[in-house]
Amino acid sequence: MDTVDLTSAIVEARARTFELISDLSDAQLQVPYLEIVNPFLWEVGHVAWFQEKFVLRDLDGRPALRADGDSLFDSIAIAHETRWGLPVPPRDQVLRYMAEVRDGVAGRIKADLPREDWYRNWLAVFHEDMHDEAFTYMRQTLGYGPPPLTVPHDPAPEAGPLPGDVEVPAGEFTLGATDPGAFAFDNEVPAHRASVSAFRIARACVTQAEFAAFCDAGGYVHDEFWSVAGRQWRAETGATCPVYWRRQSGRWQRRHFDQWRDLEPHRPVIHVCWYEAEAYCRWAGRRLPTEPEWEAAAKCEGAGGRLVDARRKFPWGSEPASPKRANFDWRAMDTVDVGALPQGDSAFGCRQMLGNLWQWTASVFAPYPGFTPGPYKEYSEPVFHTRRVLRGGCWASRSRLLWNTWRNFFEPHRRDVFAGFRTCALE
Repeated sequence: MDTVDLTSAIVEARARTFELISDLSDAQLQVPYLEIVNPFLWEVGHVAWFQEKFVLRDLDGRPALRADGDSLFDSIAIAHETRWGLPVPPRDQVLRYMAEVRDGVAGRIKADLPREDWYRNWLAVFHEDMHDEAFTYMRQTLGYGPPPLTVPHDPAPEAGPLPGDVEVPAGEFTLGATDPGAFAFDNEVPAHRASVSAFRIARACVTQAEFAAFCDAGGYVHDEFWSVAGRQWRAETGATCPVYWRRQSGRWQRRHFDQWRDLEPHRPVIHVCWYEAEAYCRWAGRRLPTEPEWEAAAKCEGAGGRLVDARRKFPWGSEPASPKRANFDWRAMDTVDVGALPQGDSAFGCRQMLGNLWQWTASVFAPYPGFTPGPYKEYSEPVFHTRRVLRGGCWASRSRLLWNTWRNFFEPHRRDVFAGFRTCALE
């Protein structure tokens, strides 16, 4: 990640943010209060504020571009419910602020940046990438049309299912990020030794057809499939199927942005929460993988019946992501069949470990031994032990942002994110 890449990423990320809201009317930007989304314009302004604060102000000591920036856009200090009542400026002013910050940050990039400078700049880019993904699933939540992005489009291949498990042998490996020269979020380090018992993990994520069978079998009705917390969630929400599903003329359909369509049986089920994944596993006689199991299946190899600590950056090796290996960067504007993209397989034969959809794990989000907060101290530490870990990224994730040790984390009731799951066999 040299300075040319960094400058390009700063400019390109901001262009993507602009595109993601370019077709929305002022009325559509006035989002009603929802516990799972932010006000659109507030979140756009927050992206600029974060970059300005962590780069221009903290590194260079520059005065704030907006005197009211901290009181408007500081997500650390401003409670979620408060954001709807703030005097957020109109669209043109927010976009102008975005452009001013971009120009200020891009204009200061030079060769041989100090490590702290380099890290904070990439942190701001990746922060924007994460919010761009959030803007995408916000559009899904609100029933807006798909974003009008100027990205290459790859039609979703009809690749079918990919049944069966792969065997991952027992052994020790290094959990977490190990390359001292690469970017890593604070929750990925320190890398440390972990061990796994031998396990069998599905080659692919659970499909829409498989989850429909759970629904048809009364999966949402029978309490024995649900934990106490899951039953409470089900009672509070009244859920009887995934959030964007419905029965129409005897067929299951799902809503993709503003369009209803019949289920695509071999695509992964998406927009399910951790409780739904847990209940499906109990019904199917399966379980969710732990976080160490997921990472071992993604980056290790096997030899002589033992786990080999290969430390692959990506499931397929060290080469960067490409459209033939993973569904990233909005190129399909949706998930693809779970049998697609065999060139992205891990050494054990797990497909789509990166891209397509986030994958819930059984693990609670917790610090690694020796954890130290990074420059963005509020990123991980305040929510440890309150979230579940997801791995892998999704079709709206940036390919530059994801690698095998990347940890995502959401509350177990969240269904708005592009998340599904794969399963492990019960031993």
